[in-house]
Amino acid sequence: MYGAALCQGEVRIKDITSVAGVRSNQLVGMGLVTGLNGTGGKNPETRQFALNMLQRFGLRADPTIRAQLRNDSKLKTDSLSVVVVTANLPAFAKKGSVLDVTVSTFDDASSLQGGQLIMTPLFGVDDEVYAVASGPVSIGGFSFEGQAGSVQKNHPTTGRMAGGATVEKETCTPIGEDGFVSLLLREPDYETASRIGQAINIVHPDSARVTDASTVEVAVPVQHQLDVPSFLSLIGQLPVKPDVKAKVVINERTGTVIIGARVKLSPVLITHANLAVITAETPVVSQPAPFSDGETTVVPRTDLQVIEEKNPVSVIDETATVGDLARALNALGVTPRDLSSIFQQLKAAGALHADLEFQ
Repeated sequence: MYGAALCQGEVRIKDITSVAGVRSNQLVGMGLVTGLNGTGGKNPETRQFALNMLQRFGLRADPTIRAQLRNDSKLKTDSLSVVVVTANLPAFAKKGSVLDVTVSTFDDASSLQGGQLIMTPLFGVDDEVYAVASGPVSIGGFSFEGQAGSVQKNHPTTGRMAGGATVEKETCTPIGEDGFVSLLLREPDYETASRIGQAINIVHPDSARVTDASTVEVAVPVQHQLDVPSFLSLIGQLPVKPDVKAKVVINERTGTVIIGARVKLSPVLITHANLAVITAETPVVSQPAPFSDGETTVVPRTDLQVIEEKNPVSVIDETATVGDLARALNALGVTPRDLSSIFQQLKAAGALHADLEFQ
């Protein structure tokens, strides 16, 4: 049944796949933010962009004057900033729908706080205009400075505009016109693809086949060919248990280590100990004898102590679960940051049967 409750470890097909051809498209444009309180750009590009904007609205200038103004810093542009505007156009977006927009400075402006984006066309990869953005820019922070100090929160040179762009042109995304749809796995795996095909074939016999590790091709049944979205909704609800690769993910910056459930170790012996060297400087003042020609000097004195932790040598048998591996490593007093080195050595020794990924 489509509405059957998911068993432990099962997920819906829609949660691990996407439909081929259904994707968002990136849009980009360059525009001008006005109304800045002395935090705008002052370089030649800002002045040139401002002149182009004036000419666009019919305020033309002599070419020689334009060349002078482009290099004349007396033309005040600290209330303006040239910005790059980006947005994602979702699949099936219709004319009149709105998009969230990201605005970031292109010139040397120090903050976009209080700025207003002038109408800016947003282009797709085919150089067609798909949306137009305009409106107030929200930076979600601030930046203030004085002669001897400054304070800043977040990034004042990048801002967001919720619903700041309006879709002007739709993208055409035909699905199932030839009687087939392709499901793309977000994590390519032959076993998971096979399980997805089997789950679909139970409900719709002989309709799904696996073409490769990332693609399951599904023939749309005759009764659903006039309503492909409903068919995709039905098969998207089917439960399947994905096959998870054995993987260890390590983030050395934060000391975070994630160990997958299928990670196994061959029988291996591990010893882990830390060497601590403690030094203390206690300089001593040496005074010369009375009526001598000596001088007062400072004599260095260094106390040096070496401490080596005597952790036991542990033998780790082939582990069946992540819990077994965690308990074995905890017995050695291993910290999360030490795990990075240990897993690298286990991989080098051929005892770690998993992919090792660093972030």
